[in-house]
Amino acid sequence: MNDPRASEVLHPAESALFDETLSCDVALPAEFRLGSAVIRPGSAETLLRSVALVEDSRSDDGHDERGESSQHLLRLEAKLDLVMVLLGRLVRQGAQDLPLRPLRWSRRGIRLELGNRSSAVPGNLGVIRLQPCDWLPDHIDLPVSVLAEAATGSGAYYLWLRFEPVSDALEMALERHLFRLHRRQIAESRRGRES
Repeated sequence: MNDPRASEVLHPAESALFDETLSCDVALPAEFRLGSAVIRPGSAETLLRSVALVEDSRSDDGHDERGESSQHLLRLEAKLDLVMVLLGRLVRQGAQDLPLRPLRWSRRGIRLELGNRSSAVPGNLGVIRLQPCDWLPDHIDLPVSVLAEAATGSGAYYLWLRFEPVSDALEMALERHLFRLHRRQIAESRRGRES
């Protein structure tokens, strides 16, 4: 999950998106689409909140007896939300899988590593589509504006994308998801050093 070289990129867009904020270097199925599109932020928020409930319930010890039935109901709701999302995906099955890409993600935006130049210029609007977790084959769409594009030095290209304003609820869900990714990244790093 963590590539030390990925966080050492020197570019002004890197500072604009990642200085003094929590960020994660991960590889996720993702793609950038140039142009504006109809985005339903409520579906991204619902998906992220449901993923959070399911993932948080996986790490619970089950020793807290207070509110256990309400936690059960929340987990059941989250699972039903995910089933509904998956059913929606089955109906729209014509879409292709997203390519796995290295990216750096913060609450401000994303740096996406691409194989080819994107033909985007700073200021262009677009959509970043990504699969937020590996165990659920669904994606979220987030509105972005292009900050910059530059060659990586290894034949690929970095594309820096700033998130366009979203609802407070979606922003909170994104930050919570990033925190969980960051926590997982640290745990994997510790396990790697111990072995």
